[in-house]
Amino acid sequence: MRRPRLVSVRSRLVVLFFVITGAAVGFVYLYVVPQLRSSLTAQKVSRLEERGLEEMPRLERALRRAAPSSELESLVRRIAQATDSRVTILGARGDAPEAEASFVISDSQLESSAVAPRYEVAEAAAGGRTAAGVESIGGSRSAEVAFPIPGRDPVWIAVFSEPLEEVDDSVALIRRQILIAGGIALALALVAGFWAARAISLRLRRLEEAAQKVAAGDFASPIPIDSSDELGDLARTFNEMQRRLASLDSARRQFVANASHELRTPIFSLGGFVELLEDEDPDPAARAEFVRTMREQIERLRKLTTDLLDLSRLDADAMEIRPSPLDLAELARDVAREFGPAASGRGSRLEVRTAPGGAIARADPDRTRQIIRILLDNALTHTPEGTKVTMTTLRASGKAELIVSDEGPAIPARLQRRLFDRFFTGGGGSGSGLGLAIARELALRMGGSLRVASTKEFTAFTLGLPGGAAHELGDGSERKREVLT
Repeated sequence: MRRPRLVSVRSRLVVLFFVITGAAVGFVYLYVVPQLRSSLTAQKVSRLEERGLEEMPRLERALRRAAPSSELESLVRRIAQATDSRVTILGARGDAPEAEASFVISDSQLESSAVAPRYEVAEAAAGGRTAAGVESIGGSRSAEVAFPIPGRDPVWIAVFSEPLEEVDDSVALIRRQILIAGGIALALALVAGFWAARAISLRLRRLEEAAQKVAAGDFASPIPIDSSDELGDLARTFNEMQRRLASLDSARRQFVANASHELRTPIFSLGGFVELLEDEDPDPAARAEFVRTMREQIERLRKLTTDLLDLSRLDADAMEIRPSPLDLAELARDVAREFGPAASGRGSRLEVRTAPGGAIARADPDRTRQIIRILLDNALTHTPEGTKVTMTTLRASGKAELIVSDEGPAIPARLQRRLFDRFFTGGGGSGSGLGLAIARELALRMGGSLRVASTKEFTAFTLGLPGGAAHELGDGSERKREVLT
């Protein structure tokens, strides 16, 4: 399905690149530039105040000895040149309600004591303290520092002022540079965002197309992995999922075929025996053989349907688990008794071993018994006749363990990884391939584990369950080694 361009990942990534870059430029323009202007202005005022403090003693001495007007004018101009500023001496009337600068005594930039700018800092300094600030005069900003000259009536004030055109020009230049750089950055962000978004959207499109193929049942088109980033990891995961789905689909098909065969054979067999019993009158020996064979086929059907029912209940999370203290050795002996006749018929030997101290677990007794049955049936079915099978119970690292081992042929490593997969029959093996999968799922539901190890000498399945306390059983009887043949 084609999506509108404005809601595609490509468009969103381009917009995101643009917004982030624009926000960064806006932050610099709206926050950094004013801060820079304020900082440069403060530095200008501070330097002006320092220079004024250095020159104030000369002014105070000249005014204290009542220097002539010409000498005062000359001194003011020299100080203005030394401080690179405009120096103005103002007089303020002290009888006004609020002392304010009212007339010019001397000004480094005026030929006579004509009207000079009204300095606001002079009004603040009329109270006897140094004042500094920034004032706008004729549309231009000016840094000003006013120093009161004590011992005079009316009050005299020395004002040092310096235009801030240089600061404003520098800030304006920086502002223009930021705008130009910001425009370039936005253009580059659009190009980079479009390029990155296009690359990502193409890779996502490949994933989408592959997912559509998988949805249609095509598992033969893996996604090419062209990077080691998150999308590369996603492609690897998708390919692994595709491989597993292909394997599962193959196993499902094989299971359907096996299940059909498993169901067809006993059903046809039962139908044939029923027809024979209806149409003919066999002798007692033949009838007994018919009944035995029919019972075997019914048991075969029962086992298959039970496995399928258990699997469906596990998938639906409808199987109830009721953990309680149990003795694994006792359960192992009970199951060994059940399999005694089957083992004898194969010439196999069943042996139950219990480590000192017992193996008390906390698990569901019925489900644990079911797992042991599956493991024991698996050991007897997939080993040659006469193979010894041993069940060992022990306690290790706070857990109770039951190990079902046999001396049959080793299981190849490539098959060990799939033994617990559903429908896996080990390549031509009999059965539905559900037993071990059900056993492991039951073990996990009880907080335990089920693992396999196989070498040339033996194969062992280890069931681990949460440990329990012996006193919870209320049974102090000794556990003995039991051998069933």
